[in-house]
Amino acid sequence: MERRQFLKGAAVGGVAAASGLAAPAIAQGNITWRMVTTWPRNFPGLGVGAQRLADRITAASGGRLTVQVFSAGELVPPLQSLDAVIDGTAEMSHGAAYYWLNKSQGLAFFTGVPYGMTSRELAAWVRFMGGQEIWDDIYDQFGVQGFLSGDTGTQAGGWFRTELTGLSDIQGLRFRTPGLGGRVWEKLGASVTNMAGGEIFPALQAGTLDAAEFVGPYNDLALGFHQIAKNYYFPSFIEPGLATELVVDKAKYQELPSDLQAIVRDCSQAEYDQVASDFYANDPRALATLVNDHGVTVRYFPDEILEAGANAAKEIIEELRNSSDALTARTTESYLEALALVRTRTEQNDARFIAARERFFTL
Repeated sequence: MERRQFLKGAAVGGVAAASGLAAPAIAQGNITWRMVTTWPRNFPGLGVGAQRLADRITAASGGRLTVQVFSAGELVPPLQSLDAVIDGTAEMSHGAAYYWLNKSQGLAFFTGVPYGMTSRELAAWVRFMGGQEIWDDIYDQFGVQGFLSGDTGTQAGGWFRTELTGLSDIQGLRFRTPGLGGRVWEKLGASVTNMAGGEIFPALQAGTLDAAEFVGPYNDLALGFHQIAKNYYFPSFIEPGLATELVVDKAKYQELPSDLQAIVRDCSQAEYDQVASDFYANDPRALATLVNDHGVTVRYFPDEILEAGANAAKEIIEELRNSSDALTARTTESYLEALALVRTRTEQNDARFIAARERFFTL
């Protein structure tokens, strides 16, 4: 999708949604909830996933719980989505937990951790190894409930105007990247900022950013980063399995009948897997378009950068492990304990199979 077509569609969707602003409606036992998102309307993978999740909940409930989606900026600014749920402006938000590190550093572990869990490992921790319970404890402080709602898989490393030959090329680099990964890049010498996806292209175009990472080819093609930077680095070592979240007002959620609670929870889980399949199917197609039609060069980070990034990640995680905030320390400890176990399966089984397939099996 060309950037101008995508943005035109987003603008039209924004006008349509804005015209429907209304307080939550309850009529004949039916409820309408507002979902604010950090994504542009019709945004591949993430924005589409948010809308599909809303539609799933509405359909599965037979309209008893109808979810109305407001994309980035339509009701609140994108990076105020969580606050909108906390203050009652909306009943739901769809975004990424590591956008809210000002609330708790522990939230980083429910999105993506440098050199941390892949998306399948993360789901194992959250669903079966105590992660959800810790997440609940963090969000209880703010009166909200979080659910995994989408999965991009391992992301791309980012767009750079010039080739990176080593650490010296990072010094002073103005780079958009969020979360703990941003702290890693700061330790490597970059000047890091975070901004919503729709704000990145203008910043690159204006020269206020030298480089940026967002998700991967499927999203990045739509946002047009290839028009500014041609060096596309893989893979991301700071976002090995990024998850999005659905956040709901906990009191209102608990007031729902048990079947509607289950629908919200189970539709979120289904959408986590659906978004992953969407990215797996469309990232390779988008990358082929970027390379073949737009002259993008695929590159891989030099070992010097990868090793320095790993060392920086260890320092940051150790700081969180010893945090004075008990919940952050507990989250870090639980995450690391789970990672030590689940990585054995990934590395002994999945990684060796992938290496063997790459080496021996071609058609």
